[in-house]
Amino acid sequence: MRRLFYSEIVSFNCTFRTVITKGEAIHFTKSKFGSIFDRNLDIQLIKQKMKLIYTLVLLTSLLYTNAQTTLRLNSNIVLPKDSIESKALITSLNNFLISARKSNQENKFVFESEKIETLILLDELNGIERSEKFQDIFFYKPYLTNAVLLNDSSYNVKVSYIGINDNEALLRANFEFIAHKTRNSFTFSSPLLLNTRNWKTKKTGNNIFHYQNTINLKKVNEFNELTSIYDEKLKSINKRVDYYCCENIIELQKLIGVEYKLDYNGRTQGIWSSKLENRKLVILGNDNANFNEFDPHDLWHDRLSLVIPRKEVNRAIDEGCAYLFGGSWGLTWKEIFDAFNEQIASEENTNWIEIKETPIYFKTSGFSNSADYIINALLVQKIEKEQGFSGVWEFLRVGPSEKGNIRYYEILKKLTGISKATYNKEVWKLIRKEIR
Repeated sequence: MRRLFYSEIVSFNCTFRTVITKGEAIHFTKSKFGSIFDRNLDIQLIKQKMKLIYTLVLLTSLLYTNAQTTLRLNSNIVLPKDSIESKALITSLNNFLISARKSNQENKFVFESEKIETLILLDELNGIERSEKFQDIFFYKPYLTNAVLLNDSSYNVKVSYIGINDNEALLRANFEFIAHKTRNSFTFSSPLLLNTRNWKTKKTGNNIFHYQNTINLKKVNEFNELTSIYDEKLKSINKRVDYYCCENIIELQKLIGVEYKLDYNGRTQGIWSSKLENRKLVILGNDNANFNEFDPHDLWHDRLSLVIPRKEVNRAIDEGCAYLFGGSWGLTWKEIFDAFNEQIASEENTNWIEIKETPIYFKTSGFSNSADYIINALLVQKIEKEQGFSGVWEFLRVGPSEKGNIRYYEILKKLTGISKATYNKEVWKLIRKEIR
């Protein structure tokens, strides 16, 4: 049989699909005796050609998959002497990194007893191979650079993501994982618990603080009092939150297993978190090794997220609650409102409906604040006073903002009697009342 070239295969495939749709796999051949049927010969030819097509497709798919997912090994790496264990470690790590492309909950190679600690690290792996600059979703490749036996059942492994352009190696990130033996394979975790095994802890309510040397007990007690107030409003019970107190984002990253990531070049502070069922993990990398300060505004968002995902609530109303209950940028609600009144509400022709559609801002301590958030704080204050927090809860759940805010005005009218037609008039009443 002569070789089939790709162009012939494509051509044949198109013809074949046309014939099949007519219900017959029959090839008409011509000879000097005219047109005759040769059903058996043509069926065999069709089978042979289709087999070749499927083989080519399968090989192409396998080559593509392997090119994008194979974990590369540093030429100088020292692997476990046991070849079976070495193979299991590499295979499991490769599968763990592939699974990291999916949602965190789908990754079956996470060490179950340290899942919440590892979820925060998986967030950093998401999209790690992609390069926007080079328009390549698999530009950065994973390289296993070290594997060190910690004990009979675990290894410390390090992976670097490196891309090559014009013979130049471009580093995207260095990660550290703990590999745990599980029968014939391995599962993986963040090194957070290992790195903080000698830290101290302070439990207050359902909050557990992890710190290295000393902690500000006065601030911890203030924090616990405010969380109790927020949790009571939200009817939040049995929600455990672990706080790890770090000096800066550099310490934060090292604790969870991010030795380096290009995305954070030059940054000094950050707060990272993960959530799993009734638990939340928060790592404070904002000059807070001793927990000398916390933001009541951000604490509101934090406690709300334990009850409902923030994407399911209306952001403007959520922010309104945070301003009303916790102020912002180190200022109290009264101080924030006074700045709003002076910079925004002093203009008597302000149209509050337009501001909801096209936000405007005012400054406090050099930071920007949305005027619409302050209006929502006033509305939340009115609703809670008249109907209790159950009314605020219904208001919060009107859903994300939309053009025209139809749903927003429907629920607002139901709760307060304020319609879109009367919105401006009623908002001005609330502002003047708050001034007094």
